[in-house]
Amino acid sequence: MTYAAMALGINITNPPVVSGGTLSSDATYYYRTFTSSDTLSISNGSISGDVLIVAGGGSAADGFGGGGGAGGLLTTSFSNLTGSTNITIGGGGSWTSSSNSSGSNSSFSSTTATGGGAGGRPGGSNAAEGGLPGGSGGGGASSSTGNYGTGYYSPGGTGTAGQGNNGGRGYRFAPAPVTGGIGGGGGGGAGSAGVDGPPGSGGSAGGSGSSSYSSWASATGTGSSGAYAGGGGGSGGYSTSGAVINTTSGGSGGGGNGSLGGSGTSGTANTGGGGGAVAYYGNTAGNGGSGIVIVRYTRSQVGG
Repeated sequence: MTYAAMALGINITNPPVVSGGTLSSDATYYYRTFTSSDTLSISNGSISGDVLIVAGGGSAADGFGGGGGAGGLLTTSFSNLTGSTNITIGGGGSWTSSSNSSGSNSSFSSTTATGGGAGGRPGGSNAAEGGLPGGSGGGGASSSTGNYGTGYYSPGGTGTAGQGNNGGRGYRFAPAPVTGGIGGGGGGGAGSAGVDGPPGSGGSAGGSGSSSYSSWASATGTGSSGAYAGGGGGSGGYSTSGAVINTTSGGSGGGGNGSLGGSGTSGTANTGGGGGAVAYYGNTAGNGGSGIVIVRYTRSQVGG
């Protein structure tokens, strides 16, 4: 309190002090962005606000595999928060020549977003071939059990309610098709489910991410094209007519692209995007993108 204020009998208190993460702002809010695990600290009072939590995305698979599911995305609000709050940032799932994995959870205190499910992988660590469950589910792999003349779908992984969507199904018409269709399903995203593998000619795109937080993305310089948590594209493949599908698109919000003869791309870091799948063993499938936590509060609470 200043001497002049004391003389006038005006009671002026110092505002709360907030620290942690990377600070940014717009006309109304301050944002604190966390891209690695850390602590939000509030002293000299308390604040109220909102939190965006995105978990790590799942990795994709090879062998006409499924795309990685996006990390779960959710928001929560807090009131009169003070002291220290632990924040955990989930890593993306990883692909190797012998295995692939789901993403890790992100959290703000006890509120947790679930890591994205790994894409299905024939004969590998996910031998069941279906995509794994997660915040959003991984895409299913093309099944090794399809017979000539009989198409077979393997299931996509299940998404978590309120956080994401299901992965697309993988499809196989024949063991070595020229026509008939083959391809992995796209990973689910926060905005929509992953697309099934062929028989269509458009390929198995990853589910779209959520663009509902574009103002957060703009203020903090994060996200991908204003969105978070896009699913990874399923493997490239062949349509029912035998048309070659060289690449598939990852979902908006950081999902990686899938490929037929090349490498898949990884989900974008700190978006929770799923990795893009590949068709042939020996080519590299994409890893999942790491997660992010953003805390938002009005500038007026801290004298801004």
